[in-house]
Amino acid sequence: MLAHFNKLETTLVIGQYAPAYHSKPKQPVTELVKSWQHYWPTHLPLPHPSPRNNIWLKKNSWFEVEALPILKRHISNILAP
Repeated sequence: MLAHFNKLETTLVIGQYAPAYHSKPKQPVTELVKSWQHYWPTHLPLPHPSPRNNIWLKKNSWFEVEALPILKRHISNILAP
């Protein structure tokens, strides 16, 4: 299906199951998200945005400092006129 999107700039790979599809060999979500720069800008592995993941976010505070600002800036650039 992704092959049909010719203007796709970044694929958000979210949660546990999507990374299993996009990354070979399979890695735990935390390790995959930690290596986000390896996949950027074509893919961005992200933890699932569930409120149940607040513990993950607290344990991995680097995520909000390093990865999220880059993603926010990238989306802003895409949406800018």
